[in-house]
Amino acid sequence: MTESPSIQVFIADAFKREARTLKKRYRNIESDLQALIEQLQNGDLPGDRVPGFADYVVYKVRVKNSDIQKGKSGSYRVIYQSIVPTTIVLLYLYAKSDQDDVTLDEICTIIEKFQADSEVTDSK
Repeated sequence: MTESPSIQVFIADAFKREARTLKKRYRNIESDLQALIEQLQNGDLPGDRVPGFADYVVYKVRVKNSDIQKGKSGSYRVIYQSIVPTTIVLLYLYAKSDQDDVTLDEICTIIEKFQADSEVTDSK
């Protein structure tokens, strides 16, 4: 009998939209991201905390793109939020070769839209 993961991982619309776009060029993106999702479900919080957020706990992590031979430096970036210890939201995904960075304002907009569209909220 296997134990189900105790951490729920939700996916914001912005993340889904970018994943669909990137899948057209990178056919292995789903398997590349699956390892990160499993890591999050097991309670790990990989990556670096994004500074500049007083109200949110946001991380940015590099995920290797197995469709290119550039290593992690030229691969995907995933922005995710830890809402409570048992809830993670995948906020945004981009290929480093397409976009240098994402602004704090863009991340805040994605978080606010997710909160408005979802019943998942921070229970402070």
